[in-house]
Amino acid sequence: MEAEAAKYIGAGLACLGMLGAAVGVGNIFGSYLQAAIRNPGAAQGQFGNLIFGFAVTEAMGIFSLLIALLLLFAL
Repeated sequence: MEAEAAKYIGAGLACLGMLGAAVGVGNIFGSYLQAAIRNPGAAQGQFGNLIFGFAVTEAMGIFSLLIALLLLFAL
């Protein structure tokens, strides 16, 4: 296998992390919405946890994009 082909395959596999981040963000917001509908009084108290979970999950997607870009353009 040529090095150029391996680089593209590795970058494509690294982009799967962005798929996981998208699924994770959808799961986080869906669970928050379900909990807010069940108990509206506690929804405001959980908003900080929602934003923290969103930020951490999205950071993993951004890190995987960074790895893919490094594989494509830095190596």
